[in-house]
Amino acid sequence: MPGTPARTADTGSVPPVDVVCLGESMVTFLPSRPGRLADVPSFSRGIGGAESNVACALAAAGHRAAWVSRVGADGFGDHLVEAVAGYGVDTSAVRRDPTRPTGIYFRTATDRGTDVHEVAYYRAGSAASAMSPDNVPYEALFAARVLHLSGITAALSADCLALLRDLTPPRPGRPLVSFDVNHRPGLWRDAAAGPGVLLDLARGCDLVFVGEDEAEEAWGLNGAEAIRAALPGPAVLVVKRGAEGATVFSRTGGAVAGEAGDGAADAGAADSGRADTGRTGTGRTGTGRAGTGRTDTVTSVPALRVDVVAPVGAGDAFAAGFLSATLRGLGVRDRVRHGHLMAAAVLTVPGDLTTPPSRARADALAALDDEAWGRLRLGPGWTGEEQEVRTT
Repeated sequence: MPGTPARTADTGSVPPVDVVCLGESMVTFLPSRPGRLADVPSFSRGIGGAESNVACALAAAGHRAAWVSRVGADGFGDHLVEAVAGYGVDTSAVRRDPTRPTGIYFRTATDRGTDVHEVAYYRAGSAASAMSPDNVPYEALFAARVLHLSGITAALSADCLALLRDLTPPRPGRPLVSFDVNHRPGLWRDAAAGPGVLLDLARGCDLVFVGEDEAEEAWGLNGAEAIRAALPGPAVLVVKRGAEGATVFSRTGGAVAGEAGDGAADAGAADSGRADTGRTGTGRTGTGRAGTGRTDTVTSVPALRVDVVAPVGAGDAFAAGFLSATLRGLGVRDRVRHGHLMAAAVLTVPGDLTTPPSRARADALAALDDEAWGRLRLGPGWTGEEQEVRTT
C-alpha cells in the first residue's frame, strides 16, 4: 500500500528515514530591495537548493527526512549544514570537501509587473559538483522509503551524471525513486544533450514530476498525454500545469514489484486503488493506456489562487507536499492538493522555504468539496492558525 515502509535489502528492517534527498544546496543572497543586481546595495543570507528544499519542507511537515550532499570546508558550508539541520533534517551523511568551495548565488527581487529577474550563480567547481558513485554514501541513500533526486544534479558535472545514471535504473532492494525533471538549460555544458539525458533518467524512476512548460521546451511535447506517452515507465507521473493545476497518471494493473524496489511496488501499483475514482471537478479522474500497455488512472486537480510574493521554490514545495501525502497513504487527489497547499505556503513568502501549515490545517483544506476548494484564495500569512483563509 502507499506509504508502507520498504524493507532494507540487507537487514529486512524498516528504514530509519522516510525520504532522503540528494543534491546541491547553496547559500543564497536575497536583495534588500528591488532593482538590478548592479544597483542592490545589500543582501540577506539564506539557503537554496531543490533537493534540500524538499527535505526541509518534509521535515517541517513532521517526516523523517535526510539530505545527502557535499559542501566546502568553509563558513558557507557550515551555514548550509546548520541551516538545513535547523529544519529537523538529518545531515549526518553530508561530506565536507577541503579543496572545493560551497556554491553560492545572488538573485534580484522579482518584478511582479514584468516578471523580470536576475540570478547570478557561483557554483562551477563546487564541492557538490564532485559527487560521484565513488564518494557518495549509498548506505545513506538506500536507508529510506523514498530517494528524491532532480535533474539539476545531472547537469553539474560528468561525475554527478554518472551518479544519477547509477541510481535511477530499477534494481532490487532500492527505495522508491522520486525524480523532479527540473530542466535548467543554463547549467548544461552541452545544452543540446540535456533534454535527452533527462528523459532517459526519468524513464527509470518510479515517481516523476515534470512541468508541462518544461516538457515542451526540453522535449517538444505538447500536453499531458504526450508527456505520458514519452514516459511510460514511471508508476506515477505528475504533470504540473501551472495555473491550471496538475494531472497525475497512476498505473493500475501493473507488475511494478518486478520492475523496481519494494518501495516502488508499494507507492506505485497501489496508487490507483486510492485515486478517488468517480470524483468530478476538482478531483476529475479517468482512465487511459500507459505506453507499456497498462491502464492508467488519470486525475486532474486545479491549482489554488495565490497572492504571489515570489515564485522561487514553489516546484520543490509542491513535490514535498505530494510526497508527504504519499507517505501518509492519502488518495491521489489529496496528494495533489497537499502539493498545491505546500507550494502556496512558499509562494507567499520571499524565500525558498517557510513554515508549512499544520497537518491538521492542511488536511482540513485538502478535504474541502470542489466548490469550496475553488473559492480559496491564499495570501501572505495564511499558514498561521489564527489567520482566516479567504474565499471568493
